Amino acid sequence: MEACSSQGKFNVTTYNAVAMAIITLQTFAGMWINAFIVSVLCVSWVKKRSFNTNEKILLLLGCSRVGYLCTAWVGSFIENIYSFCVYVHQKIQIISALLSFFNIFSLWISAILSVFYCIKIANFQHTFFIYLKVRIDRIVPWLMLTSVPVSLGVSVFVYIVIDEARCDNNNCTTSGYLWHLTVRPELHFFPLYFFTGFVYATAFAAVISSALLLLFSLWRHKHRMQTKSGKNVSVDAHIKAMKSILSFFFIYTFNFIILTLSLIYSLKKEKAVMFFITFFLYSFSAAHSLILIFSNPKLEKTLLRTLSCLKCKICMRHET
Repeated sequence: MEACSSQGKFNVTTYNAVAMAIITLQTFAGMWINAFIVSVLCVSWVKKRSFNTNEKILLLLGCSRVGYLCTAWVGSFIENIYSFCVYVHQKIQIISALLSFFNIFSLWISAILSVFYCIKIANFQHTFFIYLKVRIDRIVPWLMLTSVPVSLGVSVFVYIVIDEARCDNNNCTTSGYLWHLTVRPELHFFPLYFFTGFVYATAFAAVISSALLLLFSLWRHKHRMQTKSGKNVSVDAHIKAMKSILSFFFIYTFNFIILTLSLIYSLKKEKAVMFFITFFLYSFSAAHSLILIFSNPKLEKTLLRTLSCLKCKICMRHET
């Protein structure tokens, strides 16, 4: 901590203060939404003493996003408010490794959730698909377990690469998602970017493939029901499900583009671009979790009931 104490002062500009305020608001909103999912599922577990597969995935996803937002906020605070601390040995390595772990883990868990929804809801007569539909509840825990070493591997790789880069160059500065170097950064970061990009692309391909297959299945089933019985409640339910899947499709596509841009621009000293990239990465965690809440009847009812109670309490206090 000598570097921090010797430079022990805040280095705050108007840009840093505004950026930190926006990031704090985003972090609070995202953590509240994901903590809500975790708390509702934990209360449900206390009552039932059991989790179904969907609840297990949502619980892990909510926990990983809370961890991601907390770690990202700490990193942003150090960068924008107490930037001298970035020179403390191993501080940046640890934060970057944790951020990579939670980011990769949440991406994989969200991909598993999309695959699970596709296999459970879609209706295809292929033998392999029927086999997956029967076995999916047993396969998912192994997929979630596999995502842990994958995420750990990426985080360890990040720690080693940044540590080696800092050893080779003591004059590195920080700006945004990853840390810049003044001499030949490709020697250190390009292999990391290739590996990380491959992980991003794999998760994205799983999500998009699942979404397209599920959309095709729901559209075909809806068309059959409309042909037989016209518009009914079941058709409306399928249309609502298709709208939710379309929103997943677009938000995942946009998030993949932002993740790709974060890799491209992380070696460039463009703070404004990195701020917007960070802004959208924070927004994805909140927006996707919010869509999941309104796609789940139990979570949606609990949220509406909670908001209604809060509104009543606020009105009572106002009247008093």
